[in-house]
Amino acid sequence: MRATVIHAPHDIRVEEVADPTIRQSTDAVVRVLRACICGSDLWPYRGEGPTGPEQRIGHEFLGVIEEAGSDVNGFSAGDLVVAPFAWSDGLCDFCHDGIQTSCPQGGIWGEPGSDGGQGEAVRVPFADGTLVKLPADAASDDRLLTGLLALSDVMGTGHHAAVGAGVRRGSTVAVVGDGAVGLCGVLAAKRLGAERIIALGRHRSRTDIAKTFGATEIVAERGDAAVEAVLELTRGQGAHCVIEAVGTEQSMNTALRIARGGGSVGYVGVPHGSATGVDLGHMFKSNIALRGGVAPARAYLPELLPDVLDGTIDPSPVFDMTVGLDDVPNGYKAMDERTALKVLVKP
Repeated sequence: MRATVIHAPHDIRVEEVADPTIRQSTDAVVRVLRACICGSDLWPYRGEGPTGPEQRIGHEFLGVIEEAGSDVNGFSAGDLVVAPFAWSDGLCDFCHDGIQTSCPQGGIWGEPGSDGGQGEAVRVPFADGTLVKLPADAASDDRLLTGLLALSDVMGTGHHAAVGAGVRRGSTVAVVGDGAVGLCGVLAAKRLGAERIIALGRHRSRTDIAKTFGATEIVAERGDAAVEAVLELTRGQGAHCVIEAVGTEQSMNTALRIARGGGSVGYVGVPHGSATGVDLGHMFKSNIALRGGVAPARAYLPELLPDVLDGTIDPSPVFDMTVGLDDVPNGYKAMDERTALKVLVKP
């Protein structure tokens, strides 16, 4: 089969690799119908993550089960399924607590020794604990299928940030970051009943999506100017809830400074030097809570899936470019150069 392999920074290739097979009785093999490129995939692409001659990449996909192991009870060949970006056994204490990303037997697609989502097929360990079944007729609705794909990562991650930030009905929310996760954070905040949503972003095409997702105001400034703008919009108080969806020192510093006293910051941006942006003195003085981290997307799938299926939320607009598998390297280039927000892959 063909799959995407990252050999070195800026060296993405689609190559012939061995077909996935059942190795354990709890495995399943999924033929990929939709995959995508994540903003976090750009870190190794830019040289800030592991690469190697056999390193697969990609962690978001949905597809059809081709084969299920003898101990897989919840699925059979032909089932349409979505996979969260991390697999988990579904049996341990962490899985029972809804923190599947801490499962001792878990992992993330594209790690050394595992299949990546940007390929024709994927071996799924612990299929019963990992996969979520989708209605079979969803496969015939391209827009719906794209929205369901977002549940593998970005929609669940945006929701995780909103939950960490304590978004509630009537609250004022600020979202730092206009990438796909930040935009899904806007959508999640709207779904949870936020009254005002201030989206911080400089790219018109992205902030236009933020408005359709529920943003009530846009702040295009960065740094000190962004803080001043948000404080002006909130009569000097700041936002009850702040979603941090970038992961840099500046974004974290901005998030903490625009949170009002007693407010909360939900952070999901993959940290890149952001630890130095955490001002504990400011947090202590203002009673600001900081919660977040890697999103347990599997935990949120049962809650979010019905709302995507019935159209209550539609995260599909975050995908603004579509490529075939052979064109995945061009998809990476487009996202790296910010000419694409999020690239959909149709193997």
